Amino acid sequence: MSDLRLGDTIDDFCVKCKRLTNHAIVSIVSGQAAKVRCRTCYHEHDYRHEQPPPSRKELKKQELFAQVLAGMAPETKPTEEQADKKKARRKTQPPAGA
Repeated sequence: MSDLRLGDTIDDFCVKCKRLTNHAIVSIVSGQAAKVRCRTCYHEHDYRHEQPPPSRKELKKQELFAQVLAGMAPETKPTEEQADKKKARRKTQPPAGA
């Protein structure tokens, strides 16, 4: 976006309407829209770059997934000795078709 001005219309996600609607730019910082006002419900909020905020359900899923990952032990690579034992077992076992 180039040359944004106060009052220009842009699309953004309104948390009050819970949908993507037209918004008027209320403040600009460093050439980027900082605050916008919904043209449907007139609610002012920070510019969200058309991204809806994550739902509580999604946040809970992420938290639980992080807990599961934290509880898992990291996998260790097999040592040379264990690898040699596996190779020896493969050589002594008869083929499956025999």
